[in-house]
Amino acid sequence: MRTTDASRATTEAIDPASSDLDLRPTGDVLSTLLASQRRALDAVDAARPALERAVTAAASRLGGGDGRLVFVGAGASGRLAAQDGAELWPTFGWPAARLALVVAGGEKALLASVEGVEDDAAAARDDVDARGIGAGDVVIALAASGRSPWTCAWLKTARARGALAIGVANNADTPLLVAADCPVLLDSGAEVLAGSTRMAAGTAQKVALNLFSTTLMVRLNRTHGNLMVDMAAANAKLDARRVRLLQGVLPMLDEAAARTALAAADGWVKLAALIARGDAADSARRRLDAHSGSLRAALAALDEERATSGRGKS
Repeated sequence: MRTTDASRATTEAIDPASSDLDLRPTGDVLSTLLASQRRALDAVDAARPALERAVTAAASRLGGGDGRLVFVGAGASGRLAAQDGAELWPTFGWPAARLALVVAGGEKALLASVEGVEDDAAAARDDVDARGIGAGDVVIALAASGRSPWTCAWLKTARARGALAIGVANNADTPLLVAADCPVLLDSGAEVLAGSTRMAAGTAQKVALNLFSTTLMVRLNRTHGNLMVDMAAANAKLDARRVRLLQGVLPMLDEAAARTALAAADGWVKLAALIARGDAADSARRRLDAHSGSLRAALAALDEERATSGRGKS
């Protein structure tokens, strides 16, 4: 078992193989750093069973209510968490009321280092209370070291309030993983640049976040196949993308009909697909609600309703 002594944490180890890093040709430095990034991917691959458990538990908690998905971290880990969470509204239409991005030191810490805040466990506990974290919520907290007092206290307090607690760390046997219902170890190893956990550890965290949030949104019916049918962002480029996505759902639909349906649906691809198939907007909304937002199930229900209606008339 690995030691829990922070000074001997894997991510803090000094790798003697890279002690001459500054003397190497530039191409060799790049190759060495790239190899560490590949090791980060291997760490995420090894963590897939843990990520699967985390996604399954999170989908169960969030799918049946109105709980929040809360991303938590300090320093580089917090900025990575906030970046991933911020994409959930434009990509999947995940509502702002059901999302919280919490970084030690507040919003100013997203752009600059705020010293000392990651050691303030009391502030973390107060923040959990102030946000009213409860049993409907899912909290995913990240710390490369696995022992940031602020992050550990946030997750531990949230779990005590009934939230599902997911902890992501790059060192084994650490307080953050102990505090979690669903611990995820990303064993990315020693950094080429000793202790610079924005490198391999950060890459592993970002990849794990990509996998977790995207798979979670798939499980929560925020996609149709591999199509972003709940996307919410609006600009000219994305208007054209909406047309392509709608035609991906309904391949026989021409562009003019797709644009007409999207206009009637205020740009919501899911709703537009049902409208394009002849459903009324209000009926289509109710149909989606009745099938937990699954466009596939809603389309099947519409087809079944029409088939039943047709049999009744014959």
